[in-house]
Amino acid sequence: MANTTNHGSSIKNSDTYEALREDGASKEKAARIANAQANDSQKPSVKGGKASPYENWTKDELYERAQELKIDGRSGMTKGELIEALRSS
Repeated sequence: MANTTNHGSSIKNSDTYEALREDGASKEKAARIANAQANDSQKPSVKGGKASPYENWTKDELYERAQELKIDGRSGMTKGELIEALRSS
C-alpha cells in the first residue's frame, strides 16, 4: 500500500480501503467494504442472496426475470439458455 493515510474514524480498516482504491473501487464502495470487514456482526464474504438456484426455477419464472432485465431473444430461449443469459447479464 503506497499510501497509508489516516482516513479518520469513518474508515475502520484502512489497509483494505487503500487496496480497494488502488484496484479502482470508488471511495464509497471501498469504505463500505472496508467497514463491513472490520465489523464482526457483518459477514461480507458470506453469500447474501436468498433466491434458490436458477435450476430450481420454472421456465416461466426464468422468462419473467429475463423480461425484467430486458434480455434480448428471451422468447426463443430454452430453460438452459435463459439460465445462461441471466447469469451473464
